[in-house]
Amino acid sequence: MKDKNLPNDYSSLSLEELTNKANKMIEELERQNNLESSIEKYQDLLRLNSIIEKKFQKNVKNISDKTRENILEITSKKNAKRIK
Repeated sequence: MKDKNLPNDYSSLSLEELTNKANKMIEELERQNNLESSIEKYQDLLRLNSIIEKKFQKNVKNISDKTRENILEITSKKNAKRIK
């Protein structure tokens, strides 16, 4: 699904804000009686879910990279102390 059809402000929102929007969309869909309009809202929800997944994966990668850097820094400091 292309996330280009969703509003541009989604790219600037945090994961928590996007999740709140998705939860609101789900609540609206649960209250909906008209299936025709539900289909479009459901497709929007799928697109939003795709954006959330991409942001989550990006955050996981950033955390992994930062953790790897911290581990390398700590181990290099330990090795430097052993050499002295």
